[in-house]
Amino acid sequence: MKTAVLSAFALALVCAVSSAQTDNANPLAAARVFAYDPMTVHTAANGAQSRSVFTGTLATGESVAVHETMQPAGTAPNPPHRIQHSEVIVVEEGTLEFLHDGKTERADAGSILYVALGTLHAVRNIGDGPAKYVVIQIGGDTKE
Repeated sequence: MKTAVLSAFALALVCAVSSAQTDNANPLAAARVFAYDPMTVHTAANGAQSRSVFTGTLATGESVAVHETMQPAGTAPNPPHRIQHSEVIVVEEGTLEFLHDGKTERADAGSILYVALGTLHAVRNIGDGPAKYVVIQIGGDTKE
């Protein structure tokens, strides 16, 4: 099923942004919709696909970046890595295995994962079909 809206959480975050001043360099300077269809799809060697939604700064000063990823079933995930920001991951479709802090947790569609600053982590599709999820990066280094 084609996703028309990345997630209610991501759109709520966008709509909460101050619309006091529009700045072309900052996509979060005013409330808006980020349409799904025009987003450029990047396909990795393992078949995973990602769409960058935006990178910007909230009126309150936090940097925020959002992207959507789709991992086909049986895809080798990115290796465990540490981040220099916080992440909220919204599982839209499929089932992920969330490795973090020496633990392994299962996250089905509708689940929300939180990755704290500096956490060594990875997510892996453990389902029979594709896994699709939205990553909301907040604060720190939000480079994609």
